[in-house]
Amino acid sequence: MAKILLVDDEASIRMALKEILEYESHTVIESPDAVAGLKALSQETFDLVITDIKMPKVDGLEFLQQIKEHGHEMPVVMITGHGTIDTAVDSIKKGAFDFIQKPLDLNRVLVTVRNATQSGQMERETKVLKKKVSRITGTHIVGESPAIQEILGMIDTVAPTDARVMILGPNGAGKELVARQLHEKSIRQSGPFIEVNCAAIPGELIESELFGHEKGAFTSAIKTKPGKFELAEGGTIFLDEIGDMALTAQAKVLRALQEQRIQRVGGEKDIKVNVRVVAATNKDLKKEIAEGRFREDLYHRLSVIVLKVPALNERAEDIPLLTEYFLEKVCEDYGRPLKKMEPAAVKLLQKQPWTGNIRELRNVIERLVILGGDKISEADVKRFVVGG
Repeated sequence: MAKILLVDDEASIRMALKEILEYESHTVIESPDAVAGLKALSQETFDLVITDIKMPKVDGLEFLQQIKEHGHEMPVVMITGHGTIDTAVDSIKKGAFDFIQKPLDLNRVLVTVRNATQSGQMERETKVLKKKVSRITGTHIVGESPAIQEILGMIDTVAPTDARVMILGPNGAGKELVARQLHEKSIRQSGPFIEVNCAAIPGELIESELFGHEKGAFTSAIKTKPGKFELAEGGTIFLDEIGDMALTAQAKVLRALQEQRIQRVGGEKDIKVNVRVVAATNKDLKKEIAEGRFREDLYHRLSVIVLKVPALNERAEDIPLLTEYFLEKVCEDYGRPLKKMEPAAVKLLQKQPWTGNIRELRNVIERLVILGGDKISEADVKRFVVGG
């Protein structure tokens, strides 16, 4: 049931509403005026506020405005008399959920309270889901080191253009985050962001994945399937680990970039595509070109802009910030109180050789949250990281 703040200068109205609401198992806290109401809101969390419009000192509309200004996000229901119906309608425009008219009607009160509390619950659940999605697909790049500031500056400059970008850097350094931020700061942000891990797709299937196939193109092609380039129409396609792509597929990607057209496997019709291409690799592509494993013409097409993501060992000064960030995220994921880490423990993490980069650090923080104490100590790091 809901916890409700009831604000009205008339004791009889408060008593009547309190009886109705407590009969329905709600918890009701009373305030005789808006000043006391704001004080209650600063001390406790409520699911709903019910307030009269006509009150001395601070009226209901001003109280509503103060609730919004203080960042309180629960629904607000206004109580109105016959002479203040227009004001009540105005309060809806200013953010109130609904209004209840005097004299109070039992059914009207209960329906309004039920609708308001359900709406508030749905809004809270939506925010939780958005946070979870943000953790999965978010593009928050954490760091204040010169190397990261340079990357962020380049993203801000390059993202609004349609230039193709090649992102270089070791595994786990955050190349995908850079690609996503390029997309989200671009004019294509409302379009799809389609990721293709070129290293994870067998060579014989990469063309079908990228360009799609027609029904009957090969034994298992039981229906026509659009490829990733088609799915990314109007948005961005991110070709991760492109250094592992087969030469035959490289030739078709080059054609797609040159002509902005693709052809499905087994198809004869050209399909026009409008996508921005961002690629990434942990390989030295110039060496791959010299050894005949990567097309030089494709490299030049893809690397209009080159962004180099530094290894974590090159930005050890960011580890305290990253540690704090991951502690918050991991504790939230596990539903645990936020843990802190002793400064000596953070310094020890800064001295570690992070061959797995950001991904490895995140995994280490998760291990420390699970196995470490309430305040993660230097001893915890020595035991579960250095010794592990």
